[in-house]
Amino acid sequence: MNLFDVYSLFDVTPVKALGCKVWDSNGQEYLDLYGGHAVISVGHSHPDYVAALKDQLDKIGFYSNSVVNPLQQELAKRLGEASGYGDYSLFLDNSGAESNENAAKLASFHTGKDRIIAFRKSFHGRTSGAVALTDNPAIVSPFNSHHKVSFCDLNDAAGVEEILKGGDVAGVIIEGIQGCGGINVPDNGFMQELSALCKRYGACLILDEVQSGYGRTGRFFAHQWNGIRPDIITMGKGIANGFPCGGILISPEFKAVKGMLGTTFGGNYLAMAAALSVLDIMEREHLTENALKVGEHLKNSIPQSPRIKEVRGRGLMLGIEMNEEVAPLRKALLFDKHIFTGVSGKNMVRLLAPLCLSIEEADRFIEALKELL
Repeated sequence: MNLFDVYSLFDVTPVKALGCKVWDSNGQEYLDLYGGHAVISVGHSHPDYVAALKDQLDKIGFYSNSVVNPLQQELAKRLGEASGYGDYSLFLDNSGAESNENAAKLASFHTGKDRIIAFRKSFHGRTSGAVALTDNPAIVSPFNSHHKVSFCDLNDAAGVEEILKGGDVAGVIIEGIQGCGGINVPDNGFMQELSALCKRYGACLILDEVQSGYGRTGRFFAHQWNGIRPDIITMGKGIANGFPCGGILISPEFKAVKGMLGTTFGGNYLAMAAALSVLDIMEREHLTENALKVGEHLKNSIPQSPRIKEVRGRGLMLGIEMNEEVAPLRKALLFDKHIFTGVSGKNMVRLLAPLCLSIEEADRFIEALKELL
């Protein structure tokens, strides 16, 4: 049997990782400024994280959500304290896409309506509802295309209000910072107006913090820079540092009904051990503060060049938009300078380093970039 060939792969085989470093099967060391799509939050193979998973596996690895799991309750308490959303409820699932599916479903249950407003250049996942909310026709199959979704331009409050006036909108979903769409930071005034519009028209505001959350921008969630409190917040990626896990934070305005949401694997013992360890490490090592400090240093140190159009983002969620296609630059960074980076579209290098990135490691990238430019 062969693998279903849907991924474009670099000829690199990682076999070991620690902190922000990765080693391949030939013993070559790489600096990881991508974290496997923003998944690695507290660093690869952090010894406390590894120990937490090993310890939990010696006790019990899995049982379904038909029994009490105190680790879920502990995570809810700790997450509420860390994020400032202690009055919200937590529903646990397995990924960011699943979190966005559950958020849209919950908004529809809550309002009795069936339309969701999303934004152009958005990415919310690849499952049926999440991909329908994603502005990329190439990955939306005919089966996925029948959801009632209306797309607006980012920062277009008037366009959002025009659709809200139709009276059938269950929710509006927006990323704290658009990731795959190009590290687009919503205007502060727009986010505040969007929150007010959702309240005025009785729609749920859903903040997709799958990529932009968990300390990456220098606040626990990116939307906290805007001074708003959404109805639902979706999480994934960095929540468990690579162990599959996701979740949604739900406003106290929502009433839970038995069976309205559910999952087999969500909130399992190993995922909870991983997620609790992530919060421990983030707090003890002040990683949210580090993300802001090192991210600002990195952003301010990127050299001026006629080849660079703009640098965007916050904290350790950064994009370098070029005046050219970036594939050759990214390839040179990987194979000549041994640095992992990501992309958004064809013209942007995307940086999503682990939150433990040091100034010295950031400077290694800056020097490599200067040489290649």
